[in-house]
Amino acid sequence: MQPASPVLVAVLGDQLTPDLASLRDQDPAHTIVLMMEVWDEATYVRHHQQKIALVFSAMRHFTEELREAGWTVDYVRLTDEDNSGSLTGELARAIERHDPREVRVVEAGEWRVQQAIDEWAGRFACQVTILPDDRFLCSKAEFAAWAKGRKQLRMEFFYREMRRKTGLLMDGDEPVGGQWNYDSENRKPPKEGLSAPPRPLFEPDEITREVLDLVAERFGSHFGDLEPFHWPVTRAQAGQAADAFFAERLAQFGDYQDAMVHGQDDLFHSMLSTSLNLGLLDPLELCRRAEAEYRNGRAPLNAVEGFIRQLIGWREYVRGFYWHEMPGLAEANELGATRPLPAFYWTGETQMRCLADCVRSTRANAHAHHIQRLMVLGNFALLAGIEPKAVQDWYLAVYADAYEWVELPNVAAMVLYADGGRLASKPYAASGNYINRMSNYCSGCRYKVALKTGPDACPFNPLYWHFMARHRDRLEANPRIGQIYATWDRMGEERQAEYLASAEAFLDSLEPAEPGWAREP
Repeated sequence: MQPASPVLVAVLGDQLTPDLASLRDQDPAHTIVLMMEVWDEATYVRHHQQKIALVFSAMRHFTEELREAGWTVDYVRLTDEDNSGSLTGELARAIERHDPREVRVVEAGEWRVQQAIDEWAGRFACQVTILPDDRFLCSKAEFAAWAKGRKQLRMEFFYREMRRKTGLLMDGDEPVGGQWNYDSENRKPPKEGLSAPPRPLFEPDEITREVLDLVAERFGSHFGDLEPFHWPVTRAQAGQAADAFFAERLAQFGDYQDAMVHGQDDLFHSMLSTSLNLGLLDPLELCRRAEAEYRNGRAPLNAVEGFIRQLIGWREYVRGFYWHEMPGLAEANELGATRPLPAFYWTGETQMRCLADCVRSTRANAHAHHIQRLMVLGNFALLAGIEPKAVQDWYLAVYADAYEWVELPNVAAMVLYADGGRLASKPYAASGNYINRMSNYCSGCRYKVALKTGPDACPFNPLYWHFMARHRDRLEANPRIGQIYATWDRMGEERQAEYLASAEAFLDSLEPAEPGWAREP
């Protein structure tokens, strides 16, 4: 009797979860798992070298995990002679090799990949089954139902629904502590000498070493330092990183999650986003662990709530927002920003100490924490009126945890206000005073944060008023920032002209980046 045709399960590079919906309830004896390293996914933007190495190494380690669990894995390496370079091309070749009765795949995290997957059923003769990604707590349909009829999609209200759904930090129907959000207690400026216990660093094993050699050879012209490379690439390593965070850094994470210290790249942040977004860690499990730290008296409520809010609030929210707003979100430009991306975003060559340090960390680590991304790098892009697509490509290319579903809402809507306020209630615009309050950057900077105009003034100061002035028609009616224009009007025309002239002189001095850093020209 002829053996039954197998089921072919395609597992994408950010789906490294043993209980993935496409694998669940399948018989390993009659299933072939297909994993694919392809050129298109490594180069649709020119990803940071560490990001490519992280994904390929994690994929190869996950393959070994599956094989040890009894699965047959057909693993396509980037260097395989007949590699077509695309997911669809490699699936076609695998179908020829295995003649499956069914292809199973979990929906993609990114719009462009899902568009390709949606064409598989019409292209291939076998059945193609696309399954929802139930590793997220909120399905696309659930988010769409919540968003229906709302003109503005505020995370805070979504977050409360997720708290009720999961029961996290709840006392019956009420939030623990009597309030939902302790963000106001998460903004302590850094005290002198502030430092945090170092996060675990994982030395490359033989598999990772081979990947690093591959990336150096094939992607060495991409942005970023490839080594030292210390990211967790296995489920066990990701678990060790989580253990260290809960034991050593969670308790102070709440107080200092918005703080920035020159040369202190991690501070008390978990550094778990890469593992979460690859599928090596379960977000709900992490939230329950965090809650247990509070319930057992080992971490304060503001730290635990802030951590949980990032996962079941912000992370789930931006994923839902992405799918709800695509494809239009990728082209949104409500503020009409057109300035090219400055070269210093790639080179780090700027006398603005805050920006130079954030780019340095980004180059060295493929990471910068959320306030560095939002209130330094992002705030500058907003105030300077940098074209959204260029900024979006930069963020997607340079960070190891960046996938479009999480990057695009954060950048287009949160950082740049390009969606016109669907996500954020106001633009996150700030002068140098914010950076001075939340960091130690200003004390060693060539520019003077106390000066408001002139060649020695912190550029954020005149840029802030330049931004507000040029968008007055759009922003003055915003209840959260409208009163700012009363301050502007009290300055008088001469002082206003000084601000505008200082901003324009600085903007004129910016050197645009050469094309090809983020995408091939």
